[in-house]
Amino acid sequence: MTLSLGDGLGTGEQLVTVAAVLLGALTTHLTNYVMERSRHRRELLTRWDDRKLDAYGGYVDRVRAGIFLAVHLYEHREGIRRSERPDAEMVAEMAEAEWQRGRSFEQIMLLGGDDVVEAAHDLSAAVRAIDWQATGRTSGTLEEWRELHRAAFRAINDFHEAARTDLGVLGSVMGEKHPERDLLLPAARREGNQSSG
Repeated sequence: MTLSLGDGLGTGEQLVTVAAVLLGALTTHLTNYVMERSRHRRELLTRWDDRKLDAYGGYVDRVRAGIFLAVHLYEHREGIRRSERPDAEMVAEMAEAEWQRGRSFEQIMLLGGDDVVEAAHDLSAAVRAIDWQATGRTSGTLEEWRELHRAAFRAINDFHEAARTDLGVLGSVMGEKHPERDLLLPAARREGNQSSG
């Protein structure tokens, strides 16, 4: 079988066509691979963001629950508001809350970015100071007690800010649009405490 010049061009054209098809298939495969990999990364990031959001929210919930328990114990011990429950029961409940808060803190350590972890450390220290005054490990005046709470709420806001940044949430919980607020005290307590000092 002999090939003529016309058959050679046909074969060359066929080779170009086959090469173009192979190049197209390779390009399609690479594009699909890159898109699939990007989709997988987005899904993974979304899954981690969901876990972070749960961890961050759970930590703040446990912090606030611990503060609530500390307030009850402190008010009972200082005679501000008596409780029917014995001190030992309230202290045990605070210890359980502290343990739960510690477990939540571990999740922050595993999932949080650097700024979130540092904000969590600061918040933990602020809440620990409240716990210590509530249980009597440290002493202080009512105004010092309130300042501990102010510090804790500033630390909560700092934690919120760091968590929002880590999650890519736009906006801020602090600044001109959200001025710092003082403790919300009931009117009777606020008036009574202002007159007493």
